[in-house]
Amino acid sequence: MTALSPATRPTMYFVGVSTSRSIIMRVFPAWARHLGFGDCELKGIDLVQHDKPEHYREVVQFIKADPQSIGALVTTHKIDLLHATRDLFDGLDDFASLMGEVSSIYKSGGRLLGAAKDPISSGCALDAFMPAGHWGRARSDAFIMGAGGSSIALCSYLLKGKSAAGTPARLFVSNRSPGRLEEMKHIHAKEGFEFPVQYVHTPHPEDNDAIVNQLAPGSLVANGTGLGKDGPGSPMTDAALLPAGGFAWDFNYRGELVFLRQARAQAEKRRLHVEDGWKYFIYGWLSVIAEVFHRDIPLVGAGFDELCRVAEEVRDAGASA
Repeated sequence: MTALSPATRPTMYFVGVSTSRSIIMRVFPAWARHLGFGDCELKGIDLVQHDKPEHYREVVQFIKADPQSIGALVTTHKIDLLHATRDLFDGLDDFASLMGEVSSIYKSGGRLLGAAKDPISSGCALDAFMPAGHWGRARSDAFIMGAGGSSIALCSYLLKGKSAAGTPARLFVSNRSPGRLEEMKHIHAKEGFEFPVQYVHTPHPEDNDAIVNQLAPGSLVANGTGLGKDGPGSPMTDAALLPAGGFAWDFNYRGELVFLRQARAQAEKRRLHVEDGWKYFIYGWLSVIAEVFHRDIPLVGAGFDELCRVAEEVRDAGASA
C-alpha cells in the first residue's frame, strides 16, 4: 500500500491499483490550470484488488483527519472500500447508499461525504456514442460483462429508461464469481426493476462467448470486468462473434486492452462501432473533481468540449513522446 503523509497544499487522491500509469496524472494539472484551481495536487494511492479492510480504513481515516486532503476519486475499489469504511462517512448520496459503492470522497462543512458518480458518468459516456432511439428501432440487446460498480451503474441507467438510446430488448450481465451477481440482483430488487435481466455466471471466457454469439444484430457488448487493464486478457475469446452492426465498448482506455483489439479486428467485417473508455474516463473524473473542489464543471456544451480538448492535447503529447 502507498505510504500516506500529511498534505502541504490542497490535495486530491486517486485510489486505484496502478495510479502512476494513468494519464490523469498529466491531465489533472492541465485541467487545474484551465479551471484556475491555483496551487493543488493529485496523488495516487495504490491498493491491491480486494485489499484488506484495514487498508481501506487507513486511507479513509487519513483523508478524513488531514486538513489539506480534500477528497478522492476511487476506482476498482469502489465496493470493497465502502464495505470496509461505511461507518467513517458522515453522509452518502442516494446512489452510494443504494449501490453499496463510493467513487467520490469529499468534504463539506467539516463532514466527510461519499457519492457514487458512475450512474452519471456511465450514462453520459454511453449516450455520447449510442444513437438516440437505437434500441427502439433495432430491438437489439445489451450484454455487460462484469458485475462491479461500473456495470451496476450502467444497468441502473438502462433499466430506468434514462438513455437516449432507449431500453434494450434483452439485458444480460455476466461475472466470473456468483457473489457479485447476487449483489446486483439485490440492488435491482431494491430499485423495483421489473425488467427481466439475465444474470449469468461465466467462470470461463467461453461462457461469455456463448452469450455474445446469441445476441441480436445491433446489440451492445461492454467489457466492464477490468480485464485488459487491472488484470490480463479479455472476458471473451477470439472465437466470439460480436453482433453485426453492433457496438463494442471497453470501459478501459489503457493497458493491454485485449477486448478492444478483438473488437477492432472484427470491426470492418461485422460493421461494428468500437468505443474505448476515454470519454467514460473524462466524464468520471470531471464529475468527481467538481465535487471535491466545489466547482461547477460542465458535462455538456462548449465548456465541456474545451476540457475534452485540453485532455486530448495531453494524451496526444504523451503518445508522441
